[in-house]
Amino acid sequence: TKRLTKRTVGQKMVKHYGGLGNSNNSHKAELQQLLERCKEQDSMIIVEGKEDKNALNRLGLANIRVLNKKPLFKIVEDIVMDYSKDGQKILILTDLDKKGKELYAKLNHHLQQHGVKVDNALRHFLFKNTQLRQIEGMWRYINR
Repeated sequence: TKRLTKRTVGQKMVKHYGGLGNSNNSHKAELQQLLERCKEQDSMIIVEGKEDKNALNRLGLANIRVLNKKPLFKIVEDIVMDYSKDGQKILILTDLDKKGKELYAKLNHHLQQHGVKVDNALRHFLFKNTQLRQIEGMWRYINR
């Protein structure tokens, strides 16, 4: 059997990932494609605060709702009313920290109970492929 050394393992990793520095750039490119899709579809995006909204505005996204500590039932009610008009998918981009995950779980559950389709692709991508945990840092992440 072939003995794997640190060097051969490292070479395989470099070959597999296309170079050590390229995976981060490919993730940024894929993130930009996901954001472009959101722009084209004019998807409604739910965020926690004004700084999150400002960061997404800087990236060219416009249809953004801020939670601003409103009661969840009121937010869900408002979205369900708007959703029934056009049937678009909703993105929930709360932060990827403990509080944000809890908000996401509650919103996702209640919105889907009312027949609202939630698009999780961008959220899952951020969680799996970036170290970004605060939505307000997305603009800086993409442009560094």
